[in-house]
Amino acid sequence: MEDEEIIHRIGALAEEEKELEERHVGEGLSDEEQVRRGELEVTLDRLWDLLRQRRALRQVGRDPDEAASRSEGTVEGYLQ
Repeated sequence: MEDEEIIHRIGALAEEEKELEERHVGEGLSDEEQVRRGELEVTLDRLWDLLRQRRALRQVGRDPDEAASRSEGTVEGYLQ
């Protein structure tokens, strides 16, 4: 996956997350919507991680296609 495609997917998923939140301002999300929001958050974290890997590899002169999507457990376990 190329950087531009990753960035496009991040934008689309972030927009979906924003719309989900805006539709329910002052209200809670349904169980289904909460699940979807969680899926969006994890997918966004994984995509951002992949994009960072690609940029880091490119910066040190390596092939960005060596980057690999990491598991949910890995990206969600990073310390902020």
